[in-house]
Amino acid sequence: MRLTLHTDYALRVLLFLGMNQERRVSIHEIATCYGISENHLVKVVHKLGQGGFITTLRGRGGGLVLARPTAEISIGEVVRFTEEDLALVACEQSGQFCLLTGACRLQGVLGQALGAFMAVLDNQSLADLLAPPEFASLAERLQNSHRQ
Repeated sequence: MRLTLHTDYALRVLLFLGMNQERRVSIHEIATCYGISENHLVKVVHKLGQGGFITTLRGRGGGLVLARPTAEISIGEVVRFTEEDLALVACEQSGQFCLLTGACRLQGVLGQALGAFMAVLDNQSLADLLAPPEFASLAERLQNSHRQ
């Protein structure tokens, strides 16, 4: 299973905002930091705003901030919201007919695997991802580069 770039970028945006909770952040700043197209990031930010993960403030002094505390943002919730389709095989897609339906156990096994995958993500919050000491030094470097 591979998550889409949309989900990858959404998680990066949330991590960046989590490392910079004391201030508003611009899309341009995030795009520059990660080397991501601003146009693509606008779509990701819009989706995150729709999901209640971030708040966007327009105009002078505007920017992006987290809409909730980092401990209240589940990684599983973000993945479910940003991924359009979590089906692992075509037989799980609506409207598809498979000759093995009714006799194949693959769908059940893959369903269990996906459930285990999502359970791990559900048990991790944005705060958990920001907790390692490496993120403290990274956040400091990002703040210093922003000041320059």
